[in-house]
Amino acid sequence: MKKTALTKALAIAWLALGSCSIAWGQADEARAKKIISGSCFLCHGAQGDSSSEVFPRLAGQHSEYIAKQLSNFKSGARKSTAMRDMVAKLTPDEMLAIGKFFEKQSVPVEAPKDAGLAAVGNYVFHNGNKFSGVPACASCHGAEANGTATLPRLASQYAVYIETQLKQFNTRERNNDNAVMHAIVAKMTPLEMAAVAEYLSGK
Repeated sequence: MKKTALTKALAIAWLALGSCSIAWGQADEARAKKIISGSCFLCHGAQGDSSSEVFPRLAGQHSEYIAKQLSNFKSGARKSTAMRDMVAKLTPDEMLAIGKFFEKQSVPVEAPKDAGLAAVGNYVFHNGNKFSGVPACASCHGAEANGTATLPRLASQYAVYIETQLKQFNTRERNNDNAVMHAIVAKMTPLEMAAVAEYLSGK
């Protein structure tokens, strides 16, 4: 009898924990939506599909990656006066909640604007450039450019935004992510940066 009672008690506890988890999850999403509708949507869109190529698409991006970038903007590890002010009052939990909301949104897919340039980018992304020592981007970001929790999803990102980030890595204007990117982009030509960015925009 004691064993049966203990089993029932444990089952009830697990159900209670599950209910609490769902409730917290719903609260987190509601909070994220409130924050996004208050400020984020102006540049990144309500669903993470920015209407301007200057601002990154956040739909489908990894939640942990988004949270890390928001934290870096807040600390100053990643430079942006606009973003620093936007995230100044966000807590780590809110940053992750925002990330989880955007991660769940569908990723828009569009054909690249310049098919020829994208073809060059396709080659560099998957094979690198053995003549200049540029490694294949796919070796870290994956063949489908979906990234990981710590590496960004690059597929379907705006070409203008990706090219800008590559240039900022090269000039050290962006220093918050690992030094590997600095070493890689230092070997890339402007054409290769533009080509890879164009290719990824159509993934």
